[in-house]
Amino acid sequence: MLRGSKVGLRARHEEDIPILEAELYDDVVNSSRAESRPWRPITPGSKDSPAAVDHKEQGHVRFSVVELDGGALVGTATLWDIDTHNRSAHIGLGLLPSCRGKGYGTDVVAVLCHYGFVVRSLRRLQIETLSDNAAMLRSAERNGFVREGVLRSSAWVMGEFLDEVLLGLLVEDWK
Repeated sequence: MLRGSKVGLRARHEEDIPILEAELYDDVVNSSRAESRPWRPITPGSKDSPAAVDHKEQGHVRFSVVELDGGALVGTATLWDIDTHNRSAHIGLGLLPSCRGKGYGTDVVAVLCHYGFVVRSLRRLQIETLSDNAAMLRSAERNGFVREGVLRSSAWVMGEFLDEVLLGLLVEDWK
């Protein structure tokens, strides 16, 4: 397990999947804001679950996020679109509703940076988030990410196009 100050990132356990589906994916608005593809219902236990892990997929690493104090599941974290040639990747996370506003997001971003830069030897990490996602913007900037631009009207979310903010962090600028 990778450890931060508040949370740990560990392998996804089978018992995590129904919780992540019910509390993150089945929340249509939250899921639509977090994913770049349209929401659709998934049958519980389906192999098509967005919470399931495909261990053969080398371009995505999915973690379950747990509290260090007690081990309770608090969400999910992902290093995705890993490009080994350019040594870059994107990061993302989702916290269960009851776990938001506790500083876990900032800690998750820090642990993902450690994983990307130290364990995977990447040079650049990137985040794209909706421009009104103040929590993710704060978590990214507290970890040294720099706003590099706005992708105007780039995300179709619940009937409207929204702006996304692009943030980047280079290994030499990382704390």
